[in-house]
Amino acid sequence: KDRMSMYHGLEVRVPFCDHRIAEYLYGVPWDFKDYKGREKGLLREAVKDLLPERVVYRKKSPYPKTHHPRYAELIKAAMETLLERPDSALFSLVSREALVKLLNSDSPCPWYGQLMTGPQTLAYFLQLQFWLDHYQIEIV
Repeated sequence: KDRMSMYHGLEVRVPFCDHRIAEYLYGVPWDFKDYKGREKGLLREAVKDLLPERVVYRKKSPYPKTHHPRYAELIKAAMETLLERPDSALFSLVSREALVKLLNSDSPCPWYGQLMTGPQTLAYFLQLQFWLDHYQIEIV
């Protein structure tokens, strides 16, 4: 959607990008979102009578996904550098020990199944740290 629409100078809004849906779902308990142990479980349950079964229960497409080994090396190196920073605001939000454990994990899917593998999860926290630094956020 992004590439096709932007190629033609269009900005497309898909239904699940509606801020009201996002705001509502932010407050929904995790057990509902993870209904029956599936990602998007609540959504799947809500549309099961509207869509073909093969669509409702298909495996989630892992976008974006980066499998290149060099990407993983660079992300891990950046996280190691971040872990050496004693002043990082990130550690007010996320346990340093948990990040070290994630960094050293051999598990291919540490966070929610196939959605985010190790490098993508580490990249998420690095992006959060970038945002904290860029906007000079202080957590008290």
